[in-house]
Amino acid sequence: MSEPTLYPESGFLRLRIDLAYDGTNYSGWAKQPDRRTIQEEIEKALSTITQSPIETIVAGRTDAGVHASGQVIHVDIPQAFESEDIAFKLNCMLDEDIRILKVTVMTGAFHARFSPTSRSYTYKILDANRVVAPLHRLDVAPWYRALDVNVLNQASALLLGEHDFAAFCKFREGATTVRTLMRFNWIRDDEGYVIAEITANAFCYSMVRNLVGAVVCVAEGRNSYEWISAMLANKERVPDSLVFEARGLTLRHVDYPGGL
Repeated sequence: MSEPTLYPESGFLRLRIDLAYDGTNYSGWAKQPDRRTIQEEIEKALSTITQSPIETIVAGRTDAGVHASGQVIHVDIPQAFESEDIAFKLNCMLDEDIRILKVTVMTGAFHARFSPTSRSYTYKILDANRVVAPLHRLDVAPWYRALDVNVLNQASALLLGEHDFAAFCKFREGATTVRTLMRFNWIRDDEGYVIAEITANAFCYSMVRNLVGAVVCVAEGRNSYEWISAMLANKERVPDSLVFEARGLTLRHVDYPGGL
């Protein structure tokens, strides 16, 4: 892989764009033939505004149906273009399930994908076969068994640190599955939702939903702590039937050096 371009080419400005979206009606972030994606919608709007072909670089490519409240992208636009009010213009053009939160002109080294020190997600579950309220249906995964939060936390702690997470990722040719999992803990909030907070230096394809499915199996008593440790050590792929659905997953925050 070539070195990331941390600065725009001469004659261009690099913009950092912070955004949020409801991924329900999209086939994920990345452009795909004949499918509606977040990337395509944003690039079309930016190209219209700047009257130039625009390509986005994203901090974390989310899958179909996954949401974001703290996604980050960068784009390089012609320096002659007036960048003021670009957030307002984009929000006027985009559907309301994509919102631009902030646009910043970056004067130092910055790359949305390669500069981050970590990414953080949450996963939200309503367990014990309770009914999901209509207004919460888009970002909550229902589950029919009761979950023990203490067991969820004990099982998740076994996965912390740097490991080869091949057992918890979908295979991609040439992609490494070594990651450092910095945080993986669970709470039950005042409304009874079971919420995971997960932070890593980076995530593999479908990694969070695989991790959630595995520790849920332990928390509801179907498998042991030893089982999850063995999966990690032996790189034995988590069965697809255990992978939790996309709608409970939200990219919350991307951390950059110096608190950018």
